[in-house]
Amino acid sequence: MALSLFSSCATFVSVTKEANLRFNTYQEKSKSVQTSYGKITFIDEGEGPAILSIHGICGGYDQGFETLEKETKNFRIIAPSRFGYPGTDLPENAGIETQCEAYCQLLDSLNLDKVYLLATSAGGTSAIKMALIHPERVSGLILYSSGYPALEPPKKTVKFAGPPAPFCNDFAMWLISPLFKSIMGMPKSVLKTIIPMKNRKAGILFDGKLTNTDAVNNPQNYDMSKITVPVLIFHTKDDKLANNLDTVEQWSKKIPQCQIHIFENGGHLMENDGDFISECLREFVK
Repeated sequence: MALSLFSSCATFVSVTKEANLRFNTYQEKSKSVQTSYGKITFIDEGEGPAILSIHGICGGYDQGFETLEKETKNFRIIAPSRFGYPGTDLPENAGIETQCEAYCQLLDSLNLDKVYLLATSAGGTSAIKMALIHPERVSGLILYSSGYPALEPPKKTVKFAGPPAPFCNDFAMWLISPLFKSIMGMPKSVLKTIIPMKNRKAGILFDGKLTNTDAVNNPQNYDMSKITVPVLIFHTKDDKLANNLDTVEQWSKKIPQCQIHIFENGGHLMENDGDFISECLREFVK
């Protein structure tokens, strides 16, 4: 028993060390700007048309950049932490629209009038809202394993959708990581991309309370049929975390300028079609 416990503790320490080394690598690339909504921390690398990469829940600038890290030869990748995530403040008046205004102020600080938006998972809420209320700042919207608004309001209000506070720490996540595959369709190795949790907790709880619920409870405020910029959708049939395929396909038919690519498998991380996705991105921007 003692040997088994020691082995488990050693494994946890090893995973935590590796995850922190990974995060520190991205932290060294990061920079910050001050906005009227507080500090925003982001990574800005690459050359070419600018893409604002908006991460999902349990993310940060590291995950946002990692999604497009291989594309820096083709695009300028700007990956901010959303409200409450590593290096970015969670203002008292935090909301989806205020997050969009913070994006605008970040773009202003970089002297960028327009960018492409790429949103993964929970990042879709603010990206869709940004395309609706600030189309003048958006060249195109790319939804990559993104969340979508509900097609109609739920019969019962959704109050919270995300990891509860007791799970927002490294040890708790490590304990449940063997269940990641069955629950989320992702390997337990994804744990190394969400540790350290202490830097993400405020953002995770904000997402659970508002980001992941607002477009479900109030889909009338996210009517994608009113999006006026071109939209590119990537989604997999076996994604266990984002909306079901029927919701995605129905929205794709309502969006005026929309291309959609559905993959048989690859899960929420879209693991099997990287080369094709890269080709589609370049063509979409072209």
